[in-house]
Amino acid sequence: MTASTAYQAPIRPLIAGNWKMNGLKADLAEAAAVRDAIVSGQVSHGIDVMICPPATLISALAELADGSRLAVGAQDCHWLPSGAHTGDISAEMLHDAGATAVIVGHSERRADHGELDRIVKAKAEAALRAGISAIICIGETAGQRRAGLTLDVVARQLSGSVPEASTAADTIIAYEPVWAIGTGLTPTVDEVAEVHAFIRTRLSDLLGQQGREMRVLYGGSVKPSNAAELLAVPHVNGALVGGASLKAKDLLGIVAACKVG
Repeated sequence: MTASTAYQAPIRPLIAGNWKMNGLKADLAEAAAVRDAIVSGQVSHGIDVMICPPATLISALAELADGSRLAVGAQDCHWLPSGAHTGDISAEMLHDAGATAVIVGHSERRADHGELDRIVKAKAEAALRAGISAIICIGETAGQRRAGLTLDVVARQLSGSVPEASTAADTIIAYEPVWAIGTGLTPTVDEVAEVHAFIRTRLSDLLGQQGREMRVLYGGSVKPSNAAELLAVPHVNGALVGGASLKAKDLLGIVAACKVG
């Protein structure tokens, strides 16, 4: 099956903001501005918007977003539901706090905490167990790209990180080339298109119809100035946004660049 035959449009786009280790209570004013823009109709009903704050703000953000279309995500979870794991947070706890999704396998977790594909998969399975969506991050380093290994790395990470029970309703893939995260660098449109088409084909091979319908986000130095170009690439179903998600104006600028249909 080729990527062109595997792809089935439209897939509802998602713009998700990853605040990383940023944000105090006062910064929820930025999230409130995003919520207000959604409620006032400035954001198309065909686009989903999510903010993933640090764990300390999940409950407060969930309360702030209650009754609106602003979704609340988390940035990591443990793979077990409970236990003697000081400092860790389970997917069930995130659900209880109001999160509806959790990022797993972000390159910063893979690099800084040595998380292997099997750990990422276990965390994704934990999210599904707890009734929240898993946003599974994949992507190559600069060295791997220079060596021509991008597609090999992406294939391995998909095979090793995505649970067999994943569906389009509970799992999202985020392609984030590691060398583009926080650097201001972005791959070319053709490079993004190549990898996203490959991901779509690989997901179709792994999961059949569910893989054909699963959202695949692009992440890595996404900002208002380049969002329209990146979001127009075939097989890009939204964005996982880092630094630009900290300010409502920037995040909403990216949302505005996302075209539905």
